[in-house]
Amino acid sequence: MKILITGGAGYIGSSLSYYLIDRNHHVTIIDNLSTGNLDLVPKKARFYKCDINDEFKISKILKNNYNLVIHLAAYIDVQESISKPKKYIKNNYLKSKIFINLCVKNNIKKFLFSSTAAVYGNKNKIVSENQKINNLSPYALSKYKVEQFFKNYTKKKIDYIILRYFNVVGTENRFRTGDLKKNLNLIRIVCLIALNKIKKIIIYGNNYNTLDGTPVRDFIYIEDLCSMHYAASKYLLKHRIKKIFNCGYGRGYSVYEIIELASKLFGKKIDHIFGKRKKGDIGYSVSNPKKFMSFFKWTPKQNSMTKIIRSSYLWEKKLLK
Repeated sequence: MKILITGGAGYIGSSLSYYLIDRNHHVTIIDNLSTGNLDLVPKKARFYKCDINDEFKISKILKNNYNLVIHLAAYIDVQESISKPKKYIKNNYLKSKIFINLCVKNNIKKFLFSSTAAVYGNKNKIVSENQKINNLSPYALSKYKVEQFFKNYTKKKIDYIILRYFNVVGTENRFRTGDLKKNLNLIRIVCLIALNKIKKIIIYGNNYNTLDGTPVRDFIYIEDLCSMHYAASKYLLKHRIKKIFNCGYGRGYSVYEIIELASKLFGKKIDHIFGKRKKGDIGYSVSNPKKFMSFFKWTPKQNSMTKIIRSSYLWEKKLLK
């Protein structure tokens, strides 16, 4: 396959690029490096530094006759989106419209789109793809608007698979790339505490409607997420399809559970304090992944929270060298 990946210099994009290259596919990456990092780009990938709405540059790149576009490029900071909603609608939605139209104009009509579980909002139950949408942040709204753009696209020949990610964590198995984002997630924070680089974790809210009052998340290992993209890509190339799938394990962990698990794993108490809830935060976010698993006959191979935490720990340790 000749695959074009937008946002390929980021955590997920670079991990997916390595995964595809390891399976002998040709990968081209577009990234404006506003949040991505050139050091994460595989040497075997072709790289272009440009924005997805740069019509002149993108049109030239698209002449290379790609079989498939995997569209990951987006701003993803929920809290920033609340304070700067126009920035997110412009970057994630309006620029995506320009890019998708350019792709179709250049006879590329197979798309894999990176969406988010944030579109479900706070359901307090496991969510399937047919659940009612409840965008609680401009970030979620920006992603949902792209979903709708695909759904309402007038070109009958366009095919797409939309993947709604739950919480993506861990590091690819050979540690060639990983998460470098400034906004640390829960797993990275507990690893940095174990490495004595952070003293304690702030839990934002302890009165959610969950068993222990702390937020619950469905964490999916980056390697399994890449495997899901691979399965979806192979199917997309051979079939007409317009579908949406959840990407998760269907098992939720609370913040407390992760802290307790990490404490046992590292043999070190993970200190914590409580802070106020963040605006737009979701208390309970757990997927029903059965639709994807059944449709693609796919099963996870990496669904071990211990393995996820260990891989993150080794990545953070590598960064400190």
